[in-house]
Amino acid sequence: MIGQFLLAFREALEAALITAIILAYLARAQRKPLTRYAWHGVYLAVAASFVFGASVWFMYGSLSGSTKALFEGVAALIAVFVLSSMIYWMARKGKALKMEVEKKVDAMVTRGATLALTSFSFIVVFREGLETVLFLTPFLFEDAIGTLVGAFLGIAASLALAYIVFIVGMKINIRKFFYFTSILLVLLAGGLAGYGVHELAEYSEDVGIELGWLGESAYVLDIPGDSLFHHKGAVGSIFAVMFGYTVNAEWARVIVHFVYLAIALPLVIWVYRKDRITSVI
Repeated sequence: MIGQFLLAFREALEAALITAIILAYLARAQRKPLTRYAWHGVYLAVAASFVFGASVWFMYGSLSGSTKALFEGVAALIAVFVLSSMIYWMARKGKALKMEVEKKVDAMVTRGATLALTSFSFIVVFREGLETVLFLTPFLFEDAIGTLVGAFLGIAASLALAYIVFIVGMKINIRKFFYFTSILLVLLAGGLAGYGVHELAEYSEDVGIELGWLGESAYVLDIPGDSLFHHKGAVGSIFAVMFGYTVNAEWARVIVHFVYLAIALPLVIWVYRKDRITSVI
């Protein structure tokens, strides 16, 4: 649930911050009547995100046997790619986010293009909703209730934080927030990459494709299935989501997991330290 909470919290907060920037700029520009068009885009984006999420779930439910393993593996790897892209984009562009959003909104307001304002708010919010669905999909297959609860709590917490920042006026260091959450998300993505490869390995075995030593166990921990520390236990499941912990892993899973971390973790740390992202507020 913790990993799902973090993913939903991060994505919903980004959407809330961008929406708040749009609304705040319209208020400063004395264009408050136009805020309803921005809200129209937000509402449509939220609805579209729910429809997309439901479609993915129903699609998965219609699959059978080994095809589900293939679907889970591909979904996990797609989520890793999108998540990695999002982390890198925020690290590079986060410092100019507010300026870029206000510049685009100013151009729309100047032209009086209400449809463009609705479309813009829809796109920026739906992008976060789309990413959230992609990130949470692999976890939804494993623990539907925990994922939904974690996502709900994450979204609620992000909206509360956005309200405190923009309405109450509390100052927080957004740069440090995104830096530390990016590190956590990289660790989560590494485990997700390993999980995706594991599912693809299972699919390969089901259809008779030999992976050789890559499909053999790299390690097996002597932990019973009913133990709290099993990767499906109360304690182990937390580490499984956050760090890709498992009691039995193939060589392919271990290699992909550690190669991803060896590349992504130093890269994210280097980009943040190089660019010194300033507050987006």
